[in-house]
Amino acid sequence: MENIVVFGASGQLGQCLKKVAAIKGITSIFFPPEAEANILDADLLGKVFEQYKPTHAINCAAYTAVDKAEDDIDLARKINKTGAENLAIQCKAHGAALVQVSTDFVFKGNTPYPLVEDDIAEPISIYGLTKLEGEQDVAAILPEHYIIRTSWLYSEFANNFVKTMLKLGADRDELKIIADQVGTPTYAIDLASAILDIIAAGEGNYGIYHYSNEGVTSWYDFAKGIFDISNTDVKTYPIRTSEYPTRAIRPAFSVMDKSRIKKTFGISIPYWRDSLIVCIKELESINKI
Repeated sequence: MENIVVFGASGQLGQCLKKVAAIKGITSIFFPPEAEANILDADLLGKVFEQYKPTHAINCAAYTAVDKAEDDIDLARKINKTGAENLAIQCKAHGAALVQVSTDFVFKGNTPYPLVEDDIAEPISIYGLTKLEGEQDVAAILPEHYIIRTSWLYSEFANNFVKTMLKLGADRDELKIIADQVGTPTYAIDLASAILDIIAAGEGNYGIYHYSNEGVTSWYDFAKGIFDISNTDVKTYPIRTSEYPTRAIRPAFSVMDKSRIKKTFGISIPYWRDSLIVCIKELESINKI
Protein backbone atom coordinates (compact mmCIF):
# COMPACT_ATOMS: atom_id res chain seq x y z
CA MET A 1 0.00 0.00 0.00
CA GLU A 2 1.16 3.52 -0.80
CA ASN A 3 2.18 5.75 2.09
CA ILE A 4 2.02 9.37 0.95
CA VAL A 5 3.35 12.53 2.60
CA VAL A 6 2.33 15.95 1.29
CA PHE A 7 4.72 18.87 1.74
CA GLY A 8 3.27 22.36 1.57
CA ALA A 9 0.05 20.92 2.94
CA SER A 10 -1.56 24.24 3.88
CA GLY A 11 -1.34 25.66 0.36
CA GLN A 12 -3.99 25.50 -2.34
CA LEU A 13 -3.00 22.17 -3.88
CA GLY A 14 -2.25 20.64 -0.47
CA GLN A 15 -5.78 21.44 0.71
CA CYS A 16 -7.22 20.03 -2.52
CA LEU A 17 -5.25 16.82 -2.04
CA LYS A 18 -6.70 16.50 1.45
CA LYS A 19 -10.23 16.95 0.11
CA VAL A 20 -9.79 14.52 -2.80
CA ALA A 21 -8.06 11.90 -0.62
CA ALA A 22 -11.06 11.95 1.72
CA ILE A 23 -13.46 11.53 -1.22
CA LYS A 24 -11.40 8.63 -2.59
CA GLY A 25 -11.16 7.00 0.84
CA ILE A 26 -7.36 7.23 0.96
CA THR A 27 -6.25 7.03 4.58
CA SER A 28 -2.51 6.43 4.16
CA ILE A 29 -1.81 10.07 3.25
CA PHE A 30 -0.34 12.55 5.71
CA PHE A 31 -0.27 16.34 5.79
CA PRO A 32 2.35 17.49 8.31
CA PRO A 33 2.36 21.24 9.06
CA GLU A 34 5.18 23.28 7.55
CA ALA A 35 6.68 23.86 11.00
CA GLU A 36 7.36 20.11 11.19
CA ALA A 37 8.10 19.54 7.50
CA ASN A 38 10.02 22.57 6.27
CA ILE A 39 11.57 21.60 2.93
CA LEU A 40 14.51 23.93 3.63
CA ASP A 41 15.43 22.07 6.84
CA ALA A 42 17.19 18.81 5.98
CA ASP A 43 17.16 17.56 9.58
CA LEU A 44 13.41 18.09 9.93
CA LEU A 45 12.81 16.37 6.60
CA GLY A 46 14.82 13.38 7.71
CA LYS A 47 12.63 13.04 10.80
CA VAL A 48 9.45 13.28 8.71
CA PHE A 49 10.63 10.48 6.40
CA GLU A 50 11.63 8.32 9.37
CA GLN A 51 8.26 8.91 11.06
CA TYR A 52 5.93 8.33 8.09
CA LYS A 53 8.10 6.02 5.97
CA PRO A 54 6.49 7.26 2.72
CA THR A 55 6.52 5.39 -0.55
CA HIS A 56 5.65 8.71 -2.21
CA ALA A 57 6.20 12.37 -1.39
CA ILE A 58 4.24 15.17 -3.06
CA ASN A 59 5.90 18.58 -3.16
CA CYS A 60 3.25 21.30 -3.14
CA ALA A 61 5.53 23.82 -1.45
CA ALA A 62 6.58 26.64 -3.77
CA TYR A 63 7.39 30.33 -3.99
CA THR A 64 4.65 31.48 -6.37
CA ALA A 65 4.65 35.28 -6.05
CA VAL A 66 5.68 35.75 -9.68
CA ASP A 67 6.34 39.49 -9.64
CA LYS A 68 7.86 39.59 -6.16
CA ALA A 69 10.30 36.83 -7.15
CA GLU A 70 12.04 39.22 -9.55
CA ASP A 71 13.41 41.09 -6.52
CA ASP A 72 13.38 38.21 -4.02
CA ILE A 73 15.57 35.89 -6.05
CA ASP A 74 17.39 34.20 -3.18
CA LEU A 75 14.25 33.11 -1.34
CA ALA A 76 12.50 32.02 -4.54
CA ARG A 77 15.53 29.89 -5.43
CA LYS A 78 15.79 28.41 -1.93
CA ILE A 79 12.16 27.26 -1.94
CA ASN A 80 11.74 26.28 -5.60
CA LYS A 81 15.20 24.81 -6.24
CA THR A 82 16.91 23.91 -2.95
CA GLY A 83 13.67 22.72 -1.33
CA ALA A 84 12.98 20.38 -4.23
CA GLU A 85 16.59 19.16 -4.09
CA ASN A 86 16.30 18.45 -0.36
CA LEU A 87 13.16 16.39 -0.92
CA ALA A 88 14.77 14.44 -3.75
CA ILE A 89 17.74 13.61 -1.52
CA GLN A 90 15.46 12.35 1.26
CA CYS A 91 13.36 10.34 -1.20
CA LYS A 92 16.50 8.69 -2.57
CA ALA A 93 17.76 7.88 0.92
CA HIS A 94 14.43 6.38 1.99
CA GLY A 95 13.38 4.63 -1.23
CA ALA A 96 10.45 6.94 -2.00
CA ALA A 97 9.21 8.40 -5.27
CA LEU A 98 8.65 12.15 -5.59
CA VAL A 99 5.84 14.07 -7.27
CA GLN A 100 7.30 17.50 -8.03
CA VAL A 101 4.68 20.06 -9.08
CA SER A 102 6.00 22.54 -11.64
CA THR A 103 4.66 25.17 -14.01
CA ASP A 104 4.04 26.30 -17.57
CA PHE A 105 6.26 29.29 -16.71
CA VAL A 106 9.32 27.13 -17.49
CA PHE A 107 8.52 27.96 -21.13
CA LYS A 108 9.12 31.20 -22.99
CA GLY A 109 5.65 31.01 -24.44
CA ASN A 110 6.33 31.99 -28.04
CA THR A 111 5.28 28.84 -29.89
CA PRO A 112 2.18 28.59 -32.13
CA TYR A 113 1.34 25.06 -30.91
CA PRO A 114 0.57 23.33 -27.58
CA LEU A 115 3.77 22.61 -25.68
CA VAL A 116 4.94 19.03 -25.18
CA GLU A 117 7.16 17.80 -22.38
CA ASP A 118 10.25 17.60 -24.60
CA ASP A 119 10.02 21.17 -25.87
CA ILE A 120 12.91 23.39 -24.81
CA ALA A 121 12.33 25.02 -21.42
CA GLU A 122 13.35 28.66 -21.66
CA PRO A 123 11.90 30.61 -18.72
CA ILE A 124 11.55 34.39 -18.94
CA SER A 125 10.97 35.07 -15.23
CA ILE A 126 12.77 34.29 -11.98
CA TYR A 127 9.80 32.23 -10.87
CA GLY A 128 9.96 30.12 -14.03
CA LEU A 129 13.75 29.82 -13.82
CA THR A 130 13.78 28.64 -10.20
CA LYS A 131 10.99 26.13 -10.87
CA LEU A 132 12.99 24.77 -13.82
CA GLU A 133 16.09 24.52 -11.63
CA GLY A 134 14.00 22.51 -9.15
CA GLU A 135 12.92 20.18 -11.94
CA GLN A 136 16.52 19.69 -13.05
CA ASP A 137 17.78 18.94 -9.53
CA VAL A 138 15.01 16.39 -8.92
CA ALA A 139 15.72 14.64 -12.22
CA ALA A 140 19.47 14.57 -11.56
CA ILE A 141 19.15 13.14 -8.05
CA LEU A 142 16.15 10.84 -8.19
CA PRO A 143 15.15 8.60 -11.12
CA GLU A 144 11.82 7.80 -9.40
CA HIS A 145 10.16 11.14 -10.02
CA TYR A 146 7.02 12.57 -11.56
CA ILE A 147 7.44 16.19 -12.59
CA ILE A 148 3.96 17.54 -13.30
CA ARG A 149 3.75 20.93 -14.97
CA THR A 150 0.46 22.74 -14.53
CA SER A 151 -0.99 26.19 -15.24
CA TRP A 152 -3.38 28.87 -13.99
CA LEU A 153 -4.28 26.95 -10.82
CA TYR A 154 -7.46 27.85 -8.93
CA SER A 155 -9.89 26.27 -6.46
CA GLU A 156 -12.18 27.07 -3.56
CA PHE A 157 -9.06 27.21 -1.37
CA ALA A 158 -6.43 29.94 -0.85
CA ASN A 159 -6.04 33.02 -3.05
CA ASN A 160 -6.39 32.62 -6.81
CA PHE A 161 -7.69 34.30 -9.96
CA VAL A 162 -11.25 33.00 -9.64
CA LYS A 163 -11.72 34.24 -6.10
CA THR A 164 -10.05 37.56 -6.94
CA MET A 165 -12.34 38.11 -9.94
CA LEU A 166 -15.45 37.28 -7.91
CA LYS A 167 -14.42 39.81 -5.28
CA LEU A 168 -13.53 42.53 -7.79
CA GLY A 169 -16.67 41.84 -9.82
CA ALA A 170 -18.80 42.38 -6.72
CA ASP A 171 -16.99 45.60 -5.78
CA ARG A 172 -16.56 47.33 -9.15
CA ASP A 173 -18.66 48.39 -12.12
CA GLU A 174 -16.04 47.57 -14.75
CA LEU A 175 -12.76 45.70 -15.11
CA LYS A 176 -9.97 45.61 -17.67
CA ILE A 177 -8.52 42.12 -18.22
CA ILE A 178 -5.52 41.03 -20.28
CA ALA A 179 -6.60 39.30 -23.49
CA ASP A 180 -3.30 38.51 -25.23
CA GLN A 181 -1.95 35.94 -22.76
CA VAL A 182 -3.32 32.54 -23.70
CA GLY A 183 -3.24 29.30 -21.73
CA THR A 184 -5.49 26.92 -19.83
CA PRO A 185 -6.97 27.22 -16.33
CA THR A 186 -6.57 24.23 -14.03
CA TYR A 187 -8.98 23.33 -11.23
CA ALA A 188 -6.66 22.20 -8.45
CA ILE A 189 -9.17 19.54 -7.39
CA ASP A 190 -8.76 17.92 -10.84
CA LEU A 191 -4.97 18.09 -10.57
CA ALA A 192 -5.05 16.58 -7.08
CA SER A 193 -7.21 13.72 -8.33
CA ALA A 194 -4.82 13.06 -11.23
CA ILE A 195 -1.79 13.02 -8.90
CA LEU A 196 -3.42 10.48 -6.58
CA ASP A 197 -4.50 8.34 -9.55
CA ILE A 198 -0.92 8.31 -10.86
CA ILE A 199 0.38 7.17 -7.48
CA ALA A 200 -2.35 4.53 -7.21
CA ALA A 201 -1.41 3.15 -10.64
CA GLY A 202 1.87 2.01 -9.11
CA GLU A 203 3.47 1.24 -12.46
CA GLY A 204 6.45 3.58 -12.46
CA ASN A 205 6.38 5.45 -15.78
CA TYR A 206 8.46 8.18 -14.19
CA GLY A 207 9.27 11.43 -15.98
CA ILE A 208 7.81 14.80 -16.93
CA TYR A 209 4.08 15.23 -17.58
CA HIS A 210 1.80 18.13 -18.44
CA TYR A 211 -1.55 18.57 -16.73
CA SER A 212 -4.10 21.33 -17.09
CA ASN A 213 -7.77 21.23 -17.88
CA GLU A 214 -8.73 20.82 -21.53
CA GLY A 215 -9.27 23.75 -23.85
CA VAL A 216 -7.64 27.09 -24.57
CA THR A 217 -8.54 30.57 -23.31
CA SER A 218 -7.20 34.00 -22.41
CA TRP A 219 -7.29 35.68 -19.02
CA TYR A 220 -10.05 37.92 -20.41
CA ASP A 221 -12.21 34.99 -21.53
CA PHE A 222 -11.47 33.16 -18.27
CA ALA A 223 -12.76 36.19 -16.36
CA LYS A 224 -15.82 36.39 -18.62
CA GLY A 225 -16.53 32.74 -17.87
CA ILE A 226 -16.28 33.40 -14.12
CA PHE A 227 -18.72 36.30 -14.34
CA ASP A 228 -21.14 34.48 -16.64
CA ILE A 229 -21.29 31.35 -14.50
CA SER A 230 -21.62 33.28 -11.23
CA ASN A 231 -24.14 35.76 -12.68
CA THR A 232 -21.87 38.65 -11.71
CA ASP A 233 -22.91 41.87 -13.42
CA VAL A 234 -19.70 43.72 -14.29
CA LYS A 235 -18.51 45.25 -17.54
CA THR A 236 -15.27 43.75 -18.81
CA TYR A 237 -12.87 45.19 -21.35
CA PRO A 238 -10.00 43.32 -23.04
CA ILE A 239 -6.57 44.97 -22.91
CA ARG A 240 -3.07 44.13 -24.14
CA THR A 241 -0.26 43.07 -21.82
CA SER A 242 1.52 46.32 -22.70
CA GLU A 243 -1.34 48.24 -21.10
CA TYR A 244 -0.83 46.47 -17.77
CA PRO A 245 2.94 46.16 -17.21
CA THR A 246 4.15 43.85 -14.45
CA ARG A 247 7.52 43.27 -12.84
CA ALA A 248 7.79 39.77 -14.33
CA ILE A 249 7.19 38.87 -17.97
CA ARG A 250 4.50 36.21 -18.52
CA PRO A 251 4.41 33.66 -21.35
CA ALA A 252 2.14 34.90 -24.14
CA PHE A 253 1.12 31.34 -25.12
CA SER A 254 1.54 28.49 -22.64
CA VAL A 255 -1.07 25.94 -23.67
CA MET A 256 0.29 22.49 -22.83
CA ASP A 257 -0.28 19.24 -24.69
CA LYS A 258 -1.60 16.55 -22.29
CA SER A 259 -1.33 13.56 -24.61
CA ARG A 260 1.45 11.89 -22.61
CA ILE A 261 -0.30 11.87 -19.23
CA LYS A 262 -3.61 10.75 -20.78
CA LYS A 263 -2.02 7.94 -22.76
CA THR A 264 0.29 6.73 -19.99
CA PHE A 265 -2.18 6.73 -17.10
CA GLY A 266 -5.56 6.67 -18.84
CA ILE A 267 -6.54 9.91 -17.17
CA SER A 268 -9.66 11.71 -18.35
CA ILE A 269 -9.28 15.51 -18.17
CA PRO A 270 -12.32 17.79 -17.83
CA TYR A 271 -12.88 20.86 -20.02
CA TRP A 272 -11.84 24.05 -18.20
CA ARG A 273 -15.29 25.66 -18.22
CA ASP A 274 -16.97 22.52 -16.86
CA SER A 275 -14.55 22.47 -13.93
CA LEU A 276 -15.04 26.19 -13.38
CA ILE A 277 -18.77 25.57 -12.98
CA VAL A 278 -18.02 22.95 -10.29
CA CYS A 279 -15.67 25.30 -8.43
CA ILE A 280 -18.07 28.23 -8.47
CA LYS A 281 -20.87 25.99 -7.16
CA GLU A 282 -18.54 24.93 -4.34
CA LEU A 283 -17.71 28.56 -3.54
CA GLU A 284 -21.39 29.50 -3.55
CA SER A 285 -22.14 26.59 -1.22
CA ILE A 286 -19.34 27.63 1.16
CA ASN A 287 -20.50 31.25 1.20
CA LYS A 288 -24.07 30.21 2.08
CA ILE A 289 -22.97 28.31 5.17
